[in-house]
Amino acid sequence: MAHVDTRAMKNALLHITLITETFPPEINGVANTLGRLCDGLRARGHQVELIRPRQGSDQRRPNDDGLMLCRGWPLPGYPGLQWGQSSMHKLLRRWKRQRPDVLYIATEGPLGLSALRAARRLGISVVSGFHTNFQQYSSQYGLGMLSRVLTHYLRWFHNRSTLTLVPSVSQRVELERRNFERLGMLARGVDSLLFHPAKHDNALRESWGLGVDDVAVLHVGRLAPEKNLGLLKRCFDSLQATYPQRHLKLIIVGNGPQQAMLERELPEAIFCGPQRGEELARHYASGDLFLFPSLTETFGNVVLEAMASGLGVVAYDQAAATQHIRHGYNGVLAMPGDEEAFCDAANWLLEGRESLRRVRLNARQHASRQGWPAIIEQFEHQLRGACGETLVVTDGSRLI
Repeated sequence: MAHVDTRAMKNALLHITLITETFPPEINGVANTLGRLCDGLRARGHQVELIRPRQGSDQRRPNDDGLMLCRGWPLPGYPGLQWGQSSMHKLLRRWKRQRPDVLYIATEGPLGLSALRAARRLGISVVSGFHTNFQQYSSQYGLGMLSRVLTHYLRWFHNRSTLTLVPSVSQRVELERRNFERLGMLARGVDSLLFHPAKHDNALRESWGLGVDDVAVLHVGRLAPEKNLGLLKRCFDSLQATYPQRHLKLIIVGNGPQQAMLERELPEAIFCGPQRGEELARHYASGDLFLFPSLTETFGNVVLEAMASGLGVVAYDQAAATQHIRHGYNGVLAMPGDEEAFCDAANWLLEGRESLRRVRLNARQHASRQGWPAIIEQFEHQLRGACGETLVVTDGSRLI
């Protein structure tokens, strides 16, 4: 591995290229995170070049020094998301003309792979991000046999970068167990001014058919098989059976391939569709409980958003929930996969008004300290550390 004196670069502004197949205004946790990181680095004075598939809102937007658009194809089973076209020759020409100091490759599809190959050919340092558990998703889409193949590919991909950033301790442990190398941590933050209990809206609750003393049970996220959404119905049914005297309403924010099925199974639930910005904050803050049954998250940004909004969060003990929830103090946890414990945890939150009030206050207090600035500063430090380092693979395999 070649080394340079990074002390000379300590205060230098960097030319950073970010490669991703999803980015705002698309609504998902990866896009949200990358938008925050990109804006944060630019605010610190760095030149950030963005390479991504063309989105509908781009129309005829041309490429420039800060943006390169490529063609995208819909991701099978995931309407609204896409793979980026392999663009190795375009990237080689672009980077020979204006060479970045370091790449951050956030997605491992054809676009990310072509960027990795081009960078290795030119000797440009690469940091990669492990944002999505595609190897776990495969079984949810009836492609369980591909899980081993996907794991092998993802390990091969990430082991060819100088550093792979993961968002949670549990994710790091899992990848280390699967022989991923050179792993670093980059947590996620939350905008606690946007997501705030003060955004509570009684008029919105009334539109849901709820009064002041009623309970809005909220879920926010993509309505897709990997999110384990069957547990939403089972948990909500358990809450209604345990507290028949209380008026509860299930509120679902988001869309995705399982929406029609969920609408059939949950005819009394209110489906609000995808929300963003102030409207999303208003929906969060107008809820009471937040159910997050997913078992496939690398992090789960919505957990912090719900906590910042002052909700009582019910989640499995992994990813963001492990890092930020103390069971019974600022949320409740269940062992991963234990559906009965998940439902029991939700029921416990409604046992007494004081316990729920205390948990919600503690959740807000904790999340308000999890801002983005410190995370962006850490990300900058990690990118600086990778500058000038190119990885030599010694296992005999070839990338190009």
